Amino acid sequence: MSQQGYVAAPPYSQSQPGIGGFGSPNSSLHYGHYGDPNSSYSAPQPGIILAALSAWDPVLPVWYRNVLSRTRAPVAQVWEVIISDSPDGISHSGPGTAPSSAVSPGHPAAFQGPRLLPPSQQQMGLPPAAQLPPPPANSVNGLCAQPALPPMARQGGIPGPVPPNPNLQHLPGQPPGPGYHPQQANYGPQMAASQLSYPGAFPGSPAQLSGPPQKKLDPDSIPSPIQVIENDKAARGGQVYATNTRGQVPPLVTTNCVIQDQGHASPRYMRCSTYCFPLTADMARQARIPLAAVIQPFAAVPPNETPLYLVNHGETGPIRCNRCKAYMCPFMQFIEGGRRYQCGFCNCINDVPPFFFQHLDHVGRRIDHYERPELSLGSYEYVATLDYCRDKKPPKPPAFIFMIDVSYRNIKSGLVKLICDELKTLLDKLPRIGHDFEENKRHEWNNKKHLAVWKLEWGKQRWNESNLLDQIPELFADTNESETIFAPVIQAGMEALKAAECAGKLFIFHSSLPTAEAPGKLKNRDDKKLLNTDKEKTLFQPQGNYEALAKDCVANGCCVNLFLFPNQYMDVASMGLVTMYTGGTLYKYNNFQLETDSPQFLSDLRKDIQKKMGFDATMRVRTSTGFRATDFFGAIYMNNTTDVEMAAVDCDKAVTVEFKHDDKLNEDTGALIQCAVLYTSMSGQRRIRIHNLGLNCSSQLADVYRTCETDALINFFAKSAFKAVLSQPLKTVRDILMNQTAHMLACYKKNCASPAAVSQLILPDTVKVLPVYMNCLLKSCVLAGRPEIPTDERAFHRQLVMAMGVADTQLYFYPLLLPIHSLDLKSDAVPAAVRCSEERLSEGGAFLLANGLSMFLWLGASVSPELIQGLFNVPSFAHISTEAISLPNLDNPFSKKLKHILEQIQSQKPYTMKLMIVKQREQPEMLFRQFLVEDKNIYGGASYVDFLVCIHKEISQLLS
Repeated sequence: MSQQGYVAAPPYSQSQPGIGGFGSPNSSLHYGHYGDPNSSYSAPQPGIILAALSAWDPVLPVWYRNVLSRTRAPVAQVWEVIISDSPDGISHSGPGTAPSSAVSPGHPAAFQGPRLLPPSQQQMGLPPAAQLPPPPANSVNGLCAQPALPPMARQGGIPGPVPPNPNLQHLPGQPPGPGYHPQQANYGPQMAASQLSYPGAFPGSPAQLSGPPQKKLDPDSIPSPIQVIENDKAARGGQVYATNTRGQVPPLVTTNCVIQDQGHASPRYMRCSTYCFPLTADMARQARIPLAAVIQPFAAVPPNETPLYLVNHGETGPIRCNRCKAYMCPFMQFIEGGRRYQCGFCNCINDVPPFFFQHLDHVGRRIDHYERPELSLGSYEYVATLDYCRDKKPPKPPAFIFMIDVSYRNIKSGLVKLICDELKTLLDKLPRIGHDFEENKRHEWNNKKHLAVWKLEWGKQRWNESNLLDQIPELFADTNESETIFAPVIQAGMEALKAAECAGKLFIFHSSLPTAEAPGKLKNRDDKKLLNTDKEKTLFQPQGNYEALAKDCVANGCCVNLFLFPNQYMDVASMGLVTMYTGGTLYKYNNFQLETDSPQFLSDLRKDIQKKMGFDATMRVRTSTGFRATDFFGAIYMNNTTDVEMAAVDCDKAVTVEFKHDDKLNEDTGALIQCAVLYTSMSGQRRIRIHNLGLNCSSQLADVYRTCETDALINFFAKSAFKAVLSQPLKTVRDILMNQTAHMLACYKKNCASPAAVSQLILPDTVKVLPVYMNCLLKSCVLAGRPEIPTDERAFHRQLVMAMGVADTQLYFYPLLLPIHSLDLKSDAVPAAVRCSEERLSEGGAFLLANGLSMFLWLGASVSPELIQGLFNVPSFAHISTEAISLPNLDNPFSKKLKHILEQIQSQKPYTMKLMIVKQREQPEMLFRQFLVEDKNIYGGASYVDFLVCIHKEISQLLS
């Protein structure tokens, strides 16, 4: 992403050449319309200024004009939208500015081209923060009732009637949204106790404030995630990104490029919230920017990039520092002619083993520097010696065990036969195979009830296995058993792996709450009365002994993959815990129907079996002096404060690590991170995978902000918040997210931006879209706490996000929305995405939406008959069936290209997205609209514009 900000022009400014309202980055810079352009000026750091001009006074207040005349915005591009309610309809923008005719917001004429004003700072019309109303006093349990506003109110000394809100489409009977108020909690940094009010139904939206009616803010005047993504693609897409510089900011996760390892780990493996750490703990506390890394150690790399090299030092094993045990890497400095080396992490001087000795060249670099991956690359693998193996024995290849719920419902629905038929086709792709079929009352277990029970020895011949899979549906065809067990099934699978002396993975197919009398029995605890109370957190906490069972599985290298097929409450929070702790994957298919849901389920199963992964893994993150890893978030288990244990880790799993200072850092040496993962490969070889990354350090807060990465930040915020819901009320978690966002932006305005009026919202260029992502996080089903959202669904999404990497959380919180009607059949290019808002939809259009879990094809009521015929082979909109789960295979360019786009999107994500056809103004459209994240949603979450106004108010309160 370019470090320079960009600016939109007000209607009254001179137009400049540019595309889509943005000026050319190479165009000459000009000062804005405030002050004398010839005056000397020291530009502040890049950022975006969202200027909140008075929306109620007929003219700008004198104090504000004086501020503007004294303060010149820095040289850069800026978007500026002025909202005026002056009697003559003219926007008064300060001395020396020519007025323009009023243009309705949102009209293309309102943007006449970019106007270059002071640095990378965007200006948007927002009501002055000082005039925003306080949070409503009648909020209860985190829900804000609509405040009773007085019939008259005073704004800027002018009394006026309180208008209705023309911008807020309140659904009949819809409860208002949550309001957040700060509380002290042991989660994240402690914030100042300003009164927060997250805009749910948003009583503080501009049109609801007292005063004369005002125009609706144009969404084009606020930072766009889509524009940020497209700009980065234009600047860095298709290029080679070499990792040869410490602290450089990589391309965004949405940008396709070729990554060349030249000494630092690829961003596919490791991304940071900022690539320049503050020198001291005091600076870090002041900025409130989380210092975090998202590590995806087994991330898939495209075919045009080099796979990791494997280094084998034989019986000697990997070379490590004697003091801190860091592995040999490019950060080690060789001295004394190559006979010794200084550790880059702890500065310890170590002897070089005789077999590893090599002379140095004239610059002090080893002659074989480029011949050894461990000296020249950021990522590589070592072959581990027996010292790194359990009981100092070579490991056996991992095994897979499939455990099928053969209760009455699954037999009658055809699910058991479907699974068995699919396993027959997958036999050649499996390393080793075992079967364990759970029935429930077939045999006695512990003199009570009943472990599932048909246990078979490892299949040694494909014929025997195939024959057995044919017989399973017949064996249980007459079962009447409806009660199921769960924990004993996992225990049996773990014992089987233990007896075979190997690690492995259990594939469990289960469909109901385990209510039979056996260990792990669960009760229905889905109590909606707990929502928005301090006890709501108990809904995310596991029942019974599942935590102890998960620990045993990790200790024995037993990973659990869980495929759930519920038609009612199943207590995902308890059953899914074993999956999350062991590094497994959780799949859920609500109200599974064989005809419509089989393709999605079978695709997920095939993908999972073919994933590249490691078993019986332990990860440790080492850092250079001055800071250390303190918190870990992911599908992991930790038995101590340093070792991350995973029964298995695959290409889609990521661990987010937070760092904190324990001393002052050094600008010269920077901040170094080494991630080492000890694991067993699919072939049964014990290996150590190493990823190294170097970051810069600075005494200037502006450098820290300049190298921030929004996608990594939101991954950290989401995982830390979703972990916190286990121990704290959701209202407290939401408060902290709001408060930390306000603190980050307030610190930038106070310390890094040019002097600005209180009524200006200034956003750093690198995190200018953080507010929209933060609003999406606050509106997510996990934090929403609404009775309409099933408890199991919230627990399911929580566990999924905890394991996600940066690319997956980016798409999850801000879905992809493609205008399919704009497909260019003569080009291979995919149409540019549009912002996730209802305003971007059109009756004559067709739009594809995907968030990594769900996929929708939305069709406008007036979509062209040619498009309908080309996609569905039906004559009109009325003939389109919304029951279809896929598009027909048609021999025409439009259908083929859309099919290719669908396959491309699916191939990049771990979960198969079931396609839903949505027609405008029909009932399923309500589900689709929940994913238009820039709009106010049906559960009361704020729109993006409303959230910005709320954040603006909080920042102003912090700085006042």
